[in-house]
Amino acid sequence: MSTNRITKGAERALIENMLDRNREALIETARGLSEADARRRLVASLTTPISVIKHAAAAERIWFQRFWAGLGEHECDGYSARDVGTFAVADDESLADVIAEFERASARSREIAARFDLDATKHNPREGEVSMRWTLLSMIEEFARHAGHGDILREQILSSG
Repeated sequence: MSTNRITKGAERALIENMLDRNREALIETARGLSEADARRRLVASLTTPISVIKHAAAAERIWFQRFWAGLGEHECDGYSARDVGTFAVADDESLADVIAEFERASARSREIAARFDLDATKHNPREGEVSMRWTLLSMIEEFARHAGHGDILREQILSSG
């Protein structure tokens, strides 16, 4: 997905565009890597290029499908028991599969977010009252952080041959 760069205008357009830019930046950290390199562990945790994108897809489902849309976990697109705080990727999932899963989850998140005003709020047991604005900004922060992780991992992978 190619995103247009919106640098001025309405707050919602700016926020949504920045989130889409960070989604795309995260995908670009892994796009074109071999399957082996996408799974290559360079840190002690399960953080790999593919697992970061898998985690991001889960975050989309948890925040938009589960929290905002109120769907049960098994009603969510691509739900897996791995959604609960892990970066686990099944052996039979390819990088292309995981990128497609994240893109589907992101599209669903856009649809759900569009149903709510930025000031709409819901109670979250861990965060308290949160607004749609807070959720979108939180996802920008989450995906920007993980895109940074992905950039470092990609740099290490490409420099080590």
